[in-house]
Amino acid sequence: MYAVEVRDHIMIAHSFRGDLFGPAQKLHGATFVVDVAFFREDLGPEGVVVDIGRAHEALKAVLGPLNYRNLDDVPDFAGQNTTTEFLCRHIFDAMARAAREGALGSGSEGIGRIRVLLHESHVARAWYEGDVA
Repeated sequence: MYAVEVRDHIMIAHSFRGDLFGPAQKLHGATFVVDVAFFREDLGPEGVVVDIGRAHEALKAVLGPLNYRNLDDVPDFAGQNTTTEFLCRHIFDAMARAAREGALGSGSEGIGRIRVLLHESHVARAWYEGDVA
């Protein structure tokens, strides 16, 4: 299995509902380092997993609307606890759509799996991994 990974980051604010979250029920900020890995069984015709430049641009496009935002104010997230795990899936869905639509360049249709990993801090991280199809 071959893999290529790109990285970026976002700075957000949000709050959570529910006793499970203790003090995080109050508005607080987070800086996430975001890694997205693309997996495929064989290299594409150009000898790569994915065009790294296009993959990075696609990730920036997904993260842009979230960066420096209070996620409590994002209409698409209304009523949702925007946990690290939730954000992983949100980013995964957008990156998988980009792969299916060819936005990652020639050969992106060969990407079989994507993993989105969010580093919440130096001691905690979460990820979502799934098939692109």
